[in-house]
Amino acid sequence: MPLAGIALTPLLVSPLAPSPRRSRVATSAARRPRALQRARCSATAASGEAGELSHATLLWRAAKLPIYSVALIPLTVGSASAYYHAGLFFTKRYFVLLTAAVLVITWLNLSNDVYDSDTGADRDKKESVVSITGSRAMTQNAANFSLFLGFAGLLWAFAEAKDIRFILLVISAIFCGYVYQCPPFRLSYQGLGEPLCFAAFGPLATTAFYFSNSSLNTSSGGAALLPLTKTVIASSVLVGLTTTLILFCSHFHQVRIGTKAGSRIVSIGIVMLYILLATFGTCGSLPPSCIVLCALTLPMGKTVVDYVLKHHEDNAKIFMAKYYCVRLHALFGMALASGLVLARNGILA
Repeated sequence: MPLAGIALTPLLVSPLAPSPRRSRVATSAARRPRALQRARCSATAASGEAGELSHATLLWRAAKLPIYSVALIPLTVGSASAYYHAGLFFTKRYFVLLTAAVLVITWLNLSNDVYDSDTGADRDKKESVVSITGSRAMTQNAANFSLFLGFAGLLWAFAEAKDIRFILLVISAIFCGYVYQCPPFRLSYQGLGEPLCFAAFGPLATTAFYFSNSSLNTSSGGAALLPLTKTVIASSVLVGLTTTLILFCSHFHQVRIGTKAGSRIVSIGIVMLYILLATFGTCGSLPPSCIVLCALTLPMGKTVVDYVLKHHEDNAKIFMAKYYCVRLHALFGMALASGLVLARNGILA
């Protein structure tokens, strides 16, 4: 059962440079130029001495490998929820979906660089894929091809699971990614990035991957569809919250409410994460094994809080906050998935 152990992968990857932040609050077209100016300044600060970096280093940063934990964790937690409920786990389906999810995240990253290049937000960002390749069209085509391949993998999984809820939820999650950054919507400029992120990677994607483990009942000739349970709902909320913290911290140095207030929001988010964990455990939505293992990530949560409180006024350091959040996201997701697997096998159940 390789569900939880595989979530360690993002922790082995070195931190990369962050993507630039769109303005969190830009309520009118008249204010957008100011938002883009802040984004360009933030990109320069986040990149540091990008002009002195080697081409290989810029490529490494452009890859954003740690961020791919947001593809891994929803799938792993959703699959673990299905295993906890019904003992179902399909290895081939899991790895096809993992590949598909990585390809969809690749589309998000590449198209993000394309549309940020269009608005000028990435003008000073040396590690932008558009800046590195010098071709907007090639980057856009690569993004679209990644989405095509990823969606093909999702359709294959749908054909295997035969659960319409899976494909509807995963399409909804992808649509959240589209309206977040792509024209004519670009809702990230309206301060809706975090809510969209929470919905896409939490309730939508995690629950979709849970439903992807539905299977044909060969004895009756019908489909054995998984029911929506309070366990997968609770798990998806926690995954959505840790993913949203990554997005918020990756844009931390561009928060209009001020970095001091932003650091308080991160602190509140971390506290809320563990309060929700305790609440879900108390009401029986999550088994005790999940509570115990996830509680072991408290030191990582404290590290995130301490870091943003200490460096919230230092643009040269605060961009690293998102990588601490990536580690929290991966550790918390691994603990959650491990707890579900252990509970299914009668350990700390």
